[in-house]
Amino acid sequence: MSIAAIVGGTILLLGILWDVFETMVLSRRVSRGTRLTTLFYRFTWPLYRKAARRIPPGNRRENFLTPYGPLSLLLLIGLWAVSLVVAFGLLQWGSGSRVSTAEGGGDFFTTLYMSGTTLFTLGLGDVVPHSSAGRFLTVFESGIGLAFLALVIGYLPILSQAFSAREANIALLDARAGSPPTAAELLRRHGLDHAGEALVGLLRDWEKWSAHLLESHVSFPVLAFYRSQHDNQSWVAGMTAVLDACALVLSTADQREKRLARQARLTFAMARHAVADMCRVLGRKAASPEADRLPAADLALVLASLADAGIVVTADGGPSQKLGELRAMYEPYVHPLSEFLLMPLPPWAPKAPPRDNWLAHF
Repeated sequence: MSIAAIVGGTILLLGILWDVFETMVLSRRVSRGTRLTTLFYRFTWPLYRKAARRIPPGNRRENFLTPYGPLSLLLLIGLWAVSLVVAFGLLQWGSGSRVSTAEGGGDFFTTLYMSGTTLFTLGLGDVVPHSSAGRFLTVFESGIGLAFLALVIGYLPILSQAFSAREANIALLDARAGSPPTAAELLRRHGLDHAGEALVGLLRDWEKWSAHLLESHVSFPVLAFYRSQHDNQSWVAGMTAVLDACALVLSTADQREKRLARQARLTFAMARHAVADMCRVLGRKAASPEADRLPAADLALVLASLADAGIVVTADGGPSQKLGELRAMYEPYVHPLSEFLLMPLPPWAPKAPPRDNWLAHF
């Protein structure tokens, strides 16, 4: 019997099982920093991102970045499985289970082989333990293997559904705000016809979308690395464009559209909550961008777009102060998310006549 092997195997087993539970089952943010999943992404993502930065921004870079999210999840599941095999192998070896093959006794690697066939419930029977402790560990490991496989089978469809739900609204934003989405284009296309009903409805949908994203991405942070279908779309860009639009609506001098202002306030609060929590989940600190996203010249163009959309603004630039206060509430969060995930922030207004993705083949 080896006490060191038993202690090491027990610590590794409990650590992996708890990590699997926190990642797949626990539906709230995990603040503990020292865990296998966190260490895995801290090691792999910086290396992958560094390689991606060597590729010019655009379709080629997005094609390189797209596999990381799903591939990292599969590698993490594989790492868990290998760790469980090693943990049970150490427990079998340390407890003196005396495994043997048809040719005779087995060494530590034979014990690892038996652990692997047991965890994946192969039931080959070519290696068997000859002690009570070994038999108990074999049965226990087979149960853990069944539970682990069941969790993986149930976990992957949940991730797929959450990703699809997230991308649906991002795809809908294409015809509503351009590609990439911009606040000025979103407001210009909706205007304030019929008391801004269309814009109120869109902001209400994005309030719910922000709540769904907060719930799903806090529970399953790996979704943050999943990319959108087009290189000029992302969940960070969509969220930022909607926050920009809400800030513009709330900073205008015209208070006649109280229903629109109320919905903009609710959507702004929910979206800001989501980006702030995602920064904490991904371990990012709030930081304002070095360059102003909305210099004075661009602000003048945006205000002109607002006027075209039917939103009355003061001629003396009154919205500037209020707009600056609102921007300070969310830009320090969307900027580090953009830098960390390599998802560019959208401009406030399109630099050229916008061309939507749905028109790309015409």
